[in-house]
Amino acid sequence: MIDNKVIQTYIISVDKGQSPERIDSFLTRLTSNATRNKVQHAIDNGSVLVNNKMTKSNYKVRPFDEIQVTILKPPPIELIAEDIPIEIIYEDDDLLIVNKPAGLVTHPGFGNRTGTLINAVLFHVGKSILDAVSISYDEDIKQDDSKELNGDVGNLPELRPGIVHRLDKDTTGIMVVAKNFQSLTNLAQQFANRTIERRYWALAWGKFKLDEGMIEGNIARSKSNRKLMAVTREDGKIAITHFKVLERFDYATLLELKLETGRTHQIRVHTKHVGNPLFGDKDYGGDKPIIGISNKQKKKIIQMLDSINRQALHAKTLGFKHPRTKEYMSFNSDLPDDMKYLIEQLRLK
Repeated sequence: MIDNKVIQTYIISVDKGQSPERIDSFLTRLTSNATRNKVQHAIDNGSVLVNNKMTKSNYKVRPFDEIQVTILKPPPIELIAEDIPIEIIYEDDDLLIVNKPAGLVTHPGFGNRTGTLINAVLFHVGKSILDAVSISYDEDIKQDDSKELNGDVGNLPELRPGIVHRLDKDTTGIMVVAKNFQSLTNLAQQFANRTIERRYWALAWGKFKLDEGMIEGNIARSKSNRKLMAVTREDGKIAITHFKVLERFDYATLLELKLETGRTHQIRVHTKHVGNPLFGDKDYGGDKPIIGISNKQKKKIIQMLDSINRQALHAKTLGFKHPRTKEYMSFNSDLPDDMKYLIEQLRLK
């Protein structure tokens, strides 16, 4: 018999506008960190009820259905030091500046209990950084409006000591990590006051008519896929992204983007919203050609997409006042090799 203290039950009321969809697909799309196999296993085990009755994976969800999902709470995550190589650009007694590679998750969560930047930092700095428990987070760090079935364990402050802001797993570039509580609170306040300078370089599909401009649109959890974000008129949090064209190519544009706000997936969502998703971005429609191209170009583009296998987004510049000395500091990083290769290919005629 399972102790009910480790069981969690969720009730999902299906919207009146829901179109017929297999329940395994529906729950996979709705649930963070869930795979279709896991959902199907839960259904087969009788952990999913529809209108108080057991169901099958091929059941088509209908409007006003009431779905009950019972899951086991995962065991707590223990932060451990791991010898993971990280590129350190600068370090002093108060902070650490790292150049995060693609594929490295910022902090532990349900799907990534180990092998994260935090695990690497713990190995490098030592457990003293555990005293720097994060109390804020680049506007969105404390927010969890997703209502996913298993929540967002990554939002627990004890799992992200020293982390003031984060980058998506496959976004590369500059990050600052606080090494003590005083630095953490000071940097968090600078993020909250929007005085931190953050500039990204990205390759986006298509051409921008303006040399520079602003993309504005509230961002909230996508209603069609709760794992993603979307621009919405109904709710969400205000989000502002400034862009500047650095170079134009036949079917793509190299952009410099400056964040005024710091929402989850902000650049990726905003560029998709204006019809120019980031090159290689599987989640937001950038992993395939979106404009008319010749067969010769198509072959080349497929090769280019295969070469990067992620969104072409790099956090290039980070500027802020040092939390102790108050001196303004600015750090810059080179583009990763995969983005350099894409630019070289795009320049070829």
